[in-house]
Amino acid sequence: MVETWGTLDSSEEVATTHIGINVYTYDDWMRSVGIPVHTGFFISDLRTLELAWWEDRGCEAAFIQLMGQEGIIEARVSEIPPGESLPPFKLSVDEVVYVVEGRGLTSVWGAGDARRQTVEWQKHSIFLLERNRYHQFSNTRGDLPVRLLHYNYLPLAMSTIPDPAFFFNNPYDAPEVEGREFYSEAKAVPRADRRGRRGFLWRGNFFPDMQSWDQLDSNETRGAGGHSVYIQFPGSEMSSHMSVFAPQLYKKAHRHGPGRVIVIPAGEGYTILWEEGKEKIVCPGRKPALWSRPTGGSTSTSTSAAPRRDTWPSIRRASSTATPTSRWATYPTTRSNTRMRSPGCARSSRRSWPSAA
Repeated sequence: MVETWGTLDSSEEVATTHIGINVYTYDDWMRSVGIPVHTGFFISDLRTLELAWWEDRGCEAAFIQLMGQEGIIEARVSEIPPGESLPPFKLSVDEVVYVVEGRGLTSVWGAGDARRQTVEWQKHSIFLLERNRYHQFSNTRGDLPVRLLHYNYLPLAMSTIPDPAFFFNNPYDAPEVEGREFYSEAKAVPRADRRGRRGFLWRGNFFPDMQSWDQLDSNETRGAGGHSVYIQFPGSEMSSHMSVFAPQLYKKAHRHGPGRVIVIPAGEGYTILWEEGKEKIVCPGRKPALWSRPTGGSTSTSTSAAPRRDTWPSIRRASSTATPTSRWATYPTTRSNTRMRSPGCARSSRRSWPSAA
């Protein structure tokens, strides 16, 4: 479903916005921009998503507001034509960018062109744009457009400061953090979760190819045979993690609060979404599909013939560290017929998938 809204000059549009739904400052601003707002539970292919011209950002773009995102996070897609650069822009909140398609450069700098850094990215790269610094995207290919997926907590920020202009091209210049190289090599930091499971947290602001990333750790809490990598962006409360699981396995059903966007860098399968006591929704999953989760809802994800990778940015709620002795494992291409188990249930060796019934 696509909502295409014009300006808020029409009293009819304003009334439609306010009847029967929660209204946020961000929602009014988003719909006043005049580009498509894609709603529902999932986007089947980010490469073919309908876009429209956004004059302020100098590009074709669209917002994505799936179920459970409202008032919490912004997701949007922007497109850069072959061989072109977008106008410089500054955002007052951190933003994670995932490259859906294409290859290019991003330059980031402070006031007066200070502290300029440039990073080169490709399809499946993920990186952070630090708040309160200018950035500019460039498409380095002359034959294909670039598509970027942007993710931030602007709706939550606008609920506190209900003035959209405060967040765009604000003249405030963030001070430099001494000794920090913004787009430097990621580093593995030992960690342990609340249950004492040990592994590594990767700290870095740029990851060049999530499709081929192999620094993974076993994560059987989400289903036997599952592997994960956890990413923390230094200097930010933003984080991300990727789950990888082998053919014909499924990820243990779970739920959490709102504000997650999930994109598939590799593999195919399907995901079942549901709210407590409500009808189950089956979302087909092939790269580069995207979906969110209903607030308080649950999901279970299955693979078919190809290994599945799910990448989802989020905001860090808490962290803990320890000094583990275990090493990260390289994700295997094949695995025995083990399955997830719920508390009190035996481990199954059947290749059974969760049902949508």
